[in-house]
Amino acid sequence: MTAPIRAYLDHNATTPVRPEVAEAMARALMMPGNPSSVHGEGRAARAAIERAREQVAALCGARPGHVVFTSGGTEANATLLSPGLMDCDGGRDCVRVPASLLIYGATEHACVRDGHRFPASMAEALPVDSEGRADLVWLEARLERFAQENPGARALVSLHLANNETGVIQPVAELAAIARRYGALSHSDAVQAAGKIAIDINALGVDVLTLSAHKFGGPKGVGAIVFRTGALELSDKPMRGGGQERGWRAGTENLPGIVGLGVAADLAGKALAGEAVRLGALRDRLEAGLADLSPATAVFGRSAVRLPNTSAFATPGLKAETALIMLDLAGAALSSGSACSSGKVKRSHVLDAMGVDPAMSAGALRASLGWTTCEADIDHFLGAYAKALATNPVRDTKAAA
Repeated sequence: MTAPIRAYLDHNATTPVRPEVAEAMARALMMPGNPSSVHGEGRAARAAIERAREQVAALCGARPGHVVFTSGGTEANATLLSPGLMDCDGGRDCVRVPASLLIYGATEHACVRDGHRFPASMAEALPVDSEGRADLVWLEARLERFAQENPGARALVSLHLANNETGVIQPVAELAAIARRYGALSHSDAVQAAGKIAIDINALGVDVLTLSAHKFGGPKGVGAIVFRTGALELSDKPMRGGGQERGWRAGTENLPGIVGLGVAADLAGKALAGEAVRLGALRDRLEAGLADLSPATAVFGRSAVRLPNTSAFATPGLKAETALIMLDLAGAALSSGSACSSGKVKRSHVLDAMGVDPAMSAGALRASLGWTTCEADIDHFLGAYAKALATNPVRDTKAAA
């Protein structure tokens, strides 16, 4: 008996682990040494971690010494987004200038919106336009006012490089330049962008970015903080103890996970250009198929520059919860947006921030492609979606458009 055909189109939630990654992790699991030990076994484990550090740095255009490993993107973001973050300006002694304002993008992942460590009174959302792009005019005006009203204080600005629901790519380099003009620090959650588009932290100009392995073929439960320079310090590090990871994250390192992250970063970097073209063509084929099935189907953020693998869409009258169940039964795995909501289907804060009609956002689905995706997956999904549309109470799709 053959297995039922399934199309996995939820790579933004988790990309399947690449075989090379799993093999490297299996070898690392058998390494007996603690990376902090000085004997041969310990040195071998340390060498494996430092190799992974080099691989992650290469993916981001950074120096290996500026990479710190964490348990994932959520921990990395929560660690950094703190009033205790400070810039040492390259000197030996850090004179702490309190970060007394956090400005974060209105369409950020929940681990930024809700996971930061600033008091609510010190955090503000940066508005976006109807395509989901950050309003940099608003940002500059806000930073100018903050600088005038709070001499000597510092702001921290956080904007993701690409949105997890729509794939919209943000003007992070421009944001970082504005932040520098007003003495603000800048951070970018690059979790969804890593492995899908080229990242150069020096070209972006942000002080620090974060990423997570399971978004580009690595294992779950491991991520990284990547600094542009070595000048940042943190007065309230949440993980203290043995001094691992340059004191940024205490605790014995997750050797197999870190090795897997490194191999995944290496593979993603080497395949980046070709995969971007391939996935972009498949994404365009998917969206053309949706338009053929129902001209009323809207693609959110379509006029903006997007990740090549991501499409967020909705058809009037078709509810997301109903559609996801029908698609799953038909062998197509999609999402209604972020996968970090305990399996619940709820209204998207991303689409709300973009001003999308709630009636449309109630039907929003996300298809996200990856290294396992092929043309047959797109065709299988379109067939499944056609069946879902057959139950749609809004039958006159041309009129609905």
